[in-house]
Amino acid sequence: MSGAGARHLYVHLPFCAHRCGYCDFVTLVGRHDQHGAYVHALLAELELERSLLAPDLETVFVGGGTPTFTEPDALARVLAALPRAAEVTVEANPETVTPALATLLREQGVNRVSVGAQSFRPHLLAVLERVAQPDTVRRAFYHLRDAGFDNISLDLLYGIPGQSPADLEADLGDALALGPEHLSCYELEAKPGTRFTHAHGAELARQAEAMESYFELVVERLRGAGYRWYETANFCRRAENAGGRDLRVRHNLAYWLGRDYLGVGVGAVSTIDQLRWRNTPRLRDYTASLARRERPPRELEQLDATVIQSERVMLGLRLDQPFGLDGFEDAVDDAALERLAQLGLAQVNRDPHGARRVTLTKRGRLLGGGVTVELLA
Repeated sequence: MSGAGARHLYVHLPFCAHRCGYCDFVTLVGRHDQHGAYVHALLAELELERSLLAPDLETVFVGGGTPTFTEPDALARVLAALPRAAEVTVEANPETVTPALATLLREQGVNRVSVGAQSFRPHLLAVLERVAQPDTVRRAFYHLRDAGFDNISLDLLYGIPGQSPADLEADLGDALALGPEHLSCYELEAKPGTRFTHAHGAELARQAEAMESYFELVVERLRGAGYRWYETANFCRRAENAGGRDLRVRHNLAYWLGRDYLGVGVGAVSTIDQLRWRNTPRLRDYTASLARRERPPRELEQLDATVIQSERVMLGLRLDQPFGLDGFEDAVDDAALERLAQLGLAQVNRDPHGARRVTLTKRGRLLGGGVTVELLA
């Protein structure tokens, strides 16, 4: 075990009212009668794996699915059983956030909520098959504020079929008007096998070239509004605009920085001590195993040094902070690094100890994955 155990916990609550056409997560529609049994199994898995966790956690992230769609009593059981942590995040769809739900989250120790807004344009919400309407998003946000939450994140999508630059500009304006502490802005992807790819794949392929300009619009608009572009798709209020608070999402930072984490729940992934495993995505297999107090069926992957180093470089360069190359020399192509520096896509300097550090320039970050792939040896 690295150190004294994993300090980051992911908890998967898979239930949703409706499966959106673009979603490829492990989700289950409805099944209200199974929420209680699933939570019982989930807590049994957490008990079995408790020794993998550090005594004091830094972060807990409850994702899904739609965690806040889970029956309130079952959700309260999960939250009450979770280890305490400095940052406890729950994902929520706007239509599930009532004053009672917001109060439940607050009373159970949640201190950060991530709301899946996706868009404020009704015609785009219809394309995405989203239940919530623009005013639903706003009401959810205010319910959370009224309950005392001072760390709220909104998710937005760009590249939605039929979305114009003006639509995106308006979405960003509506989001900023609410004043969230954090914004995550993702390019809509056509995931293989989803209804969305079948219905809109050709259109998404046609508009792919325009996505760079959409991404640039997102970055310029949010940076201009005082947000820090700290990771490729993530923005937070700058510390000087937030009472000195560092509002980067600490749980995701753990992923990007290569920290160990435990995942519990159907389909959940864990990475601990160079071993990665994924729980079965089948609810019946998951609950049956845990009813016997056995770990659920899992896919195991032993991570060798090459994979670990490559992942660290790929993920580390998504951040706005310099990535130290000390110990990662074998993973980086020095000729490619020099070429990218000459093209103005990367900057290389040395820390006070003489070790090399690399940071992607704004242009390099806008180009994203293509630049980091080229850097890998």
